[in-house]
Amino acid sequence: MDAAQQEATARARELQRNWYGEPLGALFRKLIDDLGLNQARLAGVLGLSAPMLSQLMSGQRAKIGNPAVVQRVQLLQELAAQVADGSVSAAEATDRMEEIKKSQGGSVLSNTTQTTNSSGAPTVKRVVREIQSLLRSVAAAGDIIDAADTLAPTHPELAEFLRVYGAGRTSDAVAHYQSHQS
Repeated sequence: MDAAQQEATARARELQRNWYGEPLGALFRKLIDDLGLNQARLAGVLGLSAPMLSQLMSGQRAKIGNPAVVQRVQLLQELAAQVADGSVSAAEATDRMEEIKKSQGGSVLSNTTQTTNSSGAPTVKRVVREIQSLLRSVAAAGDIIDAADTLAPTHPELAEFLRVYGAGRTSDAVAHYQSHQS
């Protein structure tokens, strides 16, 4: 790899860190390890070709162009955390990955059977995920953090909202949502 290619790869990885919180190579390797996948299986679940996944992991490409794929990455990260904390078994994770693979993502509102609980009210987690999905479809996490930093001196509550929902973990956003529902 010549100096120009090394520089381009470093730049792509830095962009990935800003957009996704870390370089995609590290993020995808964690998913592969945590969920017991190989690259081909991860590519299939995400809806990417194996060469595209490889290019994203190596820094030859910086950005995931399809918002549905970004949403699937987020869903897989949440699933990996649930496997790690023991709340989801390996068998359940396999079934959930099939559901994630089939999910179209990208839309702000999913069909109502998935967005409501037995009482007909949207679940807190679903509402939070819709807010996160909307924010993340408008801007990358790094841009949302920059906007929050700009707003913080004059509008700290809005800055906190942007940080929590635009770049934070779903569990933190759920806690924030619940703390503001009184």
